[in-house]
Amino acid sequence: MPLANQPDDLSRHLTVLPGWRGFVAASLGTPMAMLTPAEYAALVKEAELDPTAKEKKITYDEDRLDHHARLQVVATSTVRHTVTCGRRLIILNRGAVSARRGLIISGPANTGKTIALTQLGLAHELQDRRRHPGQDERIPVVYITVPPAATPRMIAAEFARFLGLPVLKRSNITDLTEAVVGVCTKAHTGLVLVDEIHNISLQTRTGAEASDTLKYFSERIPATFAYAGIDIEGGSLLTGTRGDQIAARFTGVATHAFPYNAEWKSLVAQMEANLLLHRHKRGTLTRLDRFLNTRTGGMIGTLSHQIRGAAIDAILTGTEKITKAGLLAVDLDIASRRKSTGGEG
Repeated sequence: MPLANQPDDLSRHLTVLPGWRGFVAASLGTPMAMLTPAEYAALVKEAELDPTAKEKKITYDEDRLDHHARLQVVATSTVRHTVTCGRRLIILNRGAVSARRGLIISGPANTGKTIALTQLGLAHELQDRRRHPGQDERIPVVYITVPPAATPRMIAAEFARFLGLPVLKRSNITDLTEAVVGVCTKAHTGLVLVDEIHNISLQTRTGAEASDTLKYFSERIPATFAYAGIDIEGGSLLTGTRGDQIAARFTGVATHAFPYNAEWKSLVAQMEANLLLHRHKRGTLTRLDRFLNTRTGGMIGTLSHQIRGAAIDAILTGTEKITKAGLLAVDLDIASRRKSTGGEG
């Protein structure tokens, strides 16, 4: 079974069991409560004179920085569609003994593929906990990422690391595979999430063998497999005989940039509602939603980075509000900057 103790620095990574469980726990946690304007003004004044109050303010501000640093998930139509499709497949696969069907989330970079994948995992984990309360030995979800130029052994090692199983130099792929299958079966794993699947290319021998390894895991572990990657349908993963087999067994969900429409306006409003800033006027960002769509190219990942980055700057500088100038001060990723050239005026 998984090792009981993991290094503290691993608890932040979704690709290890403690990190995944921390992600689930955070989704169930109580949102941070803000001080009232009067309470915050008093704390700022006291912090100028009292070292204890100063430490209290530092802690309060650090908690707010952590809040904005974490990805604030919004329920996009893509996330809702992914969860619906995934839950349907999980239920359909319950009685299957072979040829289980899976899900592929595909689209351009920065369009929310990982968010959709992890939200599907979260939904399944919470549903499993409701059906089997108090059974902490269960591992309903396994989450791995495919390393670049992945070999079959590297794929097996990613599974083992998530489960806390030792990966020794002398451990061959057969040893790792049997250990992983044994733990997943005993722990009732029902969903396996595989991110960065575009790192597997069927045009190379190693990539084809890595794909075969995932297929073997899907046949040995009685679970639904969900993949996410960049432009899968336009890549090599679905070409040739192996690709035809994958295409025949997987349902596709496409992610995309958002046009400027009612949903985009709602996404901006949801993100603004998550802000913990003391001088920010609600509605400021919704009035800038067209500007934000142009600046980010409609990419949900870039939008999240823009707003959260501006919120962090607002706390660090003491302005406690987001303005258009504050948004412009947050550097865009290179792809978005190319698309928005000339559109920031």
